[in-house]
Amino acid sequence: MLVIAYLNLELCSLIPSYWFLSARRTLISFVLCDASGEDERKVKAPSYFTLSLCFWRNLYEVQRRENNKSQLSSSPPPPAMLRSALARAIPLLSAATTARGFTKPRSPPLLFCGGSRISTSRDGSSRDGGGDGVDGEEDDPFSFPDLQKLPADVARDVDAVVGAVEGFHLDAARARGLLGSCAAAHAAFRWASEQPGYAPGRRECHSMLAILAKHRRFDDARALLDKMRRSSLASPAAVLLLIRRYCAARDVASAVAAFRALPSLGFRAGVSEFHGLLSALCRYKNVQDAEHLLLSSEKEFPFETKSFNIVLNGWCNMVRCVREAKRFWNAMEIKGIEKDVISYGSMISCFSKVGSLDTVMKLFNRMKEAGITPDRKVYNAVVYTLAKGRCVDEAKTLVRSMEEKGVAPDTATFNSLIRPLCKARQIQEAREMLDDMLGRGLSPSVRTFHALFDVARSPIEVFDLLDKMKALQCEPEMDTYIMLIRKFCRWRQHDSVEKLWSAMPANGLTPDRSAYIVLIHGLFLNGRLEEAAKYYGEMKTKGFSPEKKTEEMIQAWLSGRELAKASASVRSRGDLVSLRPHPRK
Repeated sequence: MLVIAYLNLELCSLIPSYWFLSARRTLISFVLCDASGEDERKVKAPSYFTLSLCFWRNLYEVQRRENNKSQLSSSPPPPAMLRSALARAIPLLSAATTARGFTKPRSPPLLFCGGSRISTSRDGSSRDGGGDGVDGEEDDPFSFPDLQKLPADVARDVDAVVGAVEGFHLDAARARGLLGSCAAAHAAFRWASEQPGYAPGRRECHSMLAILAKHRRFDDARALLDKMRRSSLASPAAVLLLIRRYCAARDVASAVAAFRALPSLGFRAGVSEFHGLLSALCRYKNVQDAEHLLLSSEKEFPFETKSFNIVLNGWCNMVRCVREAKRFWNAMEIKGIEKDVISYGSMISCFSKVGSLDTVMKLFNRMKEAGITPDRKVYNAVVYTLAKGRCVDEAKTLVRSMEEKGVAPDTATFNSLIRPLCKARQIQEAREMLDDMLGRGLSPSVRTFHALFDVARSPIEVFDLLDKMKALQCEPEMDTYIMLIRKFCRWRQHDSVEKLWSAMPANGLTPDRSAYIVLIHGLFLNGRLEEAAKYYGEMKTKGFSPEKKTEEMIQAWLSGRELAKASASVRSRGDLVSLRPHPRK
């Protein structure tokens, strides 16, 4: 990521530094993050393309804070500034790599056709240092002076980055789409790999492999894995990553083939890797295939509790099929597989979700009789089932019992009480549980507040809960806003809907497709047709595809409106033909 680091840090250095302390920290964290997973900011770093977008995102965010504006600017980044910055940054990048003993600079710092060096003003415009002050770029801000005289490699790199950010309006949903763009990331990866003195490391290869596999470009992913093998960068983790994506695509045969190919890559297909394959199959609901693979591999991988627990959890919590869970549970007994706390936990969790209180308590008691100590997950599932069955006193008693046995309740424990209480409309008891939770120093989660929002009866109560969330540093999610917008539309509280909608950017959220659909439907059903059409147009502008029902609903209204306008226009000209028959002579 050396190329990316120099390019973006140089871009930052060309802008007033007080704007970009945050940008610098962010870019450095992108470079240093673990590309095979996610860093603490939950952002990946697959390419310089990603970093360029993030640079501009930070630019706009800091500008917004500096100007105390509630809305981000809708204009794209100043391309003249970007081009001049890149034209200076790319040659400096080459010089920096030379200082590190890589290659000589590919080209000198860019000059205008007149020979004067580019300077960049504070407002982002590029000026000719020896010119007369006339801005020749005003009519076409995306042009570049004397582009033909640029060295080919510099022109290519400048165009690549400018092309990536042209028309980018800092819409978070669109940004995520761009960052996850497989074609752009793959092109950037290949571009960086071809740069002299730079070779992608294991983290960068894992990141690119994940992007290719996620977008089901498995041929490219396998080719990259083969290159990693030749460069001694391949690892079992890379193969398991590919296996997981095959399972997500329901291509079980390819997933098993990738597992069987581990020895050809120089790795042993051991029990740990076998468990990884079973987990991937179950995670994406290929549980029947996982069970067949488990039972047919007894000679290669002798039966053990952990292998059976993976498949049991698939039936219980992924597919949630009680009948199949019971069948597999009985099969474990027939084959003599010893059950542990995870086995019982999976079954108890399965039956708690379907509200089978008797079965849950039988399993819980049988577990204790077998000498197996329940863990927190088991207690939470039993507490949830008791509260859901309106046995609130018994649920509270169990919470005290788990404390006495050294198992401290956590946020999930109290959520297991609060959610069923809210569904049963026992609102006062739910609030008491929240107070008890806060008294223990536990922080409520978004799910805690969602349960309370569900039973809120007035806009004042909703906004009080939102204020409480912020005071407890529990940030609302997009699902929170969607839930509340739907509720306010049902209450016909249009001012509250607007208030929520405008509050999203302040909380770092940008409306996604689901939010627009809920808002448009709510406005339309409440007779706010003009507003619904406005947000429909905004949704389409941002590249979101509406649901078929939404499309038909809005188009029917727009057609009716145009017909009404045409009819009114005809009447105003007095050209409306009377439909009354003329009297006979």
